[in-house]
Amino acid sequence: MSRFNHQWFTSIDDIDATLWNTFFGENPFTEHAFLYALEQSQSACDTTGWQPLHLAIYENQHIIALAPGYLKSHSYGEYVFDWAWAEAFQQHGLAYYPKWLCGSPFSPIEGERVAIRHTQPQAVSRYVCEVLNQQCRENGWSGWHINFCPEQHTELFVEHNAMTRKGVQFQWFNRGYDNFSDFLQSLNARKRKALKKERNKITQQNITIKWLQGNQITRTTMSQFCEFYQRTYLKRSGHMGYLNHEFFILLHALMADKLVIMQAIQNGHVIAATLSFKSENTLYGRYWGAVDEIDCLHFELCYYQGVEYCIANQLHCFHSGAQGEHKIARGFEPVFTHSIHTIINEDFSRAIADFLKREHLHTVAYQQHCKSLLPFKRDV
Repeated sequence: MSRFNHQWFTSIDDIDATLWNTFFGENPFTEHAFLYALEQSQSACDTTGWQPLHLAIYENQHIIALAPGYLKSHSYGEYVFDWAWAEAFQQHGLAYYPKWLCGSPFSPIEGERVAIRHTQPQAVSRYVCEVLNQQCRENGWSGWHINFCPEQHTELFVEHNAMTRKGVQFQWFNRGYDNFSDFLQSLNARKRKALKKERNKITQQNITIKWLQGNQITRTTMSQFCEFYQRTYLKRSGHMGYLNHEFFILLHALMADKLVIMQAIQNGHVIAATLSFKSENTLYGRYWGAVDEIDCLHFELCYYQGVEYCIANQLHCFHSGAQGEHKIARGFEPVFTHSIHTIINEDFSRAIADFLKREHLHTVAYQQHCKSLLPFKRDV
């Protein structure tokens, strides 16, 4: 008999916020308030395909591990793409959904996922695997997944036959720059000239940028940003986006000290904005919206202003979201992301394991190729 036991929670509000945050530290996207805002606003709920199902592990009635989890009826908003796996299941008359996902909804940000506070993490991770496998078999889930976890955590689960997967993101790192011009000097002449040209287009169009953070952000500011966000999503994707107005208002009420809004102003009117989060050493660029498409404004607001902010506030990293090879030319470096996967059907598990081995080789080669395209001078 295991010395551990567990409990499932269908609402983050059923878990004490202070306790939760002691497990998950500084990352805004696993903070209790962020997950609460998603659930309370119905952005993450059963009807949106993100049914909350968080896992707590106990020893002697004390919680020793926590994991934010969701029962998924699709793969939208995850940023670790398994659509081909779902299609293969369907072609063989099998159901890929529901599946259980451990992660932060709509947030391709690495952070602690199964947070273990115990002297024997291997034993706890083994128990977590046993619980998840049993739940899958009893409830007809195709498998379980842990997205955007630290690389060292994958080792705990590989021991118990879980599969691992690498991806690539592009992030900017502060090499002790004094200002943006100092950063530009680290680039080769051709790329430096291209970046200056893009930024000059903003000035030539009489656009200025304003930073707002903490108590400088008002409810009205947040509502305006939500309107930009939804308008841009509607134009690009035909829907209003994953996040609704109530989510942004709750975010402002609960996490204002972690938020940074950057506004683009033209002729006295706000025409676009970004919403970012910050931790002790990282700026996370997450959402953006604009009234109209303006040449180079996306680059200015979503990339160059984030770099400026990190330099001004001595932050180490600017994490601007998933994908985007166009970031390479702007000094964003390719880094690996990591995820963990278990598929209960043994035949499909073997097939996916074989696929992941081959994909791994391509991913490593892709990351190396991207590094070769970075615009830095050879001696940087």
